[in-house]
Amino acid sequence: MAPILEATGVTKIFGGLTAVDHVDLTIERKAIASLIGPNGAGKTTFFNCMTGLYRPEEGDIIFDGQSVVGLRPDQITALGIARTYQNIRLFSNMTVLENVLVGQHVRMKATPADAIFRTRRHREEERQARAYARELLHFVGLSGKEDWVSTSLPYGDQRLLEIARALGSRPKLLLLDEPAAGMNPRETEAMMELVHRLRDELGITVFLIEHDMKVVMNISEKVTVLDYGKKIAEGKPAEVRANPKVVEAYLGPGVLLGAQEEPLAEIEHG
Repeated sequence: MAPILEATGVTKIFGGLTAVDHVDLTIERKAIASLIGPNGAGKTTFFNCMTGLYRPEEGDIIFDGQSVVGLRPDQITALGIARTYQNIRLFSNMTVLENVLVGQHVRMKATPADAIFRTRRHREEERQARAYARELLHFVGLSGKEDWVSTSLPYGDQRLLEIARALGSRPKLLLLDEPAAGMNPRETEAMMELVHRLRDELGITVFLIEHDMKVVMNISEKVTVLDYGKKIAEGKPAEVRANPKVVEAYLGPGVLLGAQEEPLAEIEHG
């Protein structure tokens, strides 16, 4: 079976700065993969190229057999890629349920005229959307909070709401940008469990950016490492963790592995 995503030679330049430098990357279907690297390595820029926020100067990104380069973000979402953001982006004036409903609009077929005249098709689609939104909130653990204003949720629950909203578009590939950022240990464990359930129960491929090495090493089947926009390592977590180039990128030039068995285990912010 062909990979769900194949990126070849992806390059993004801002002025004289090459933020992503000829990156090749493959993600298998129903995998959990991570993209790591120090701050400024190009990780979020690569996500933005995948989702249509940026158009790369060079290279191609094939998703489920189709190039997404040059497509609008909404077109890419409709194809099956959804994402969350490093900084939480909820609709602050909407309820929890309404935020999840917004995530389903890309899949809805009713026309503006249907909505204005409250046609049977619009009413039925709205009923189904509300039911599905409640299912998603139950899945992520937010049942009973449907009517809360989104920004009144605790921080960890806001992260969960972002995921529920992204799931509203019924993605095949979910991009999570630092999903465990700012979470306490209990919330982090719950997030790791949720990521596994996304793959195991919903069949979604998950690709995440994360600074918490415990999260990365415990849930990833494949880890790709960027530094100054270049891919410097890729492989299974244990292979990447022991790679001298990776340790040097995080800790600085001249660092030796020495007797440390897990040199990256304690690095949570690079």
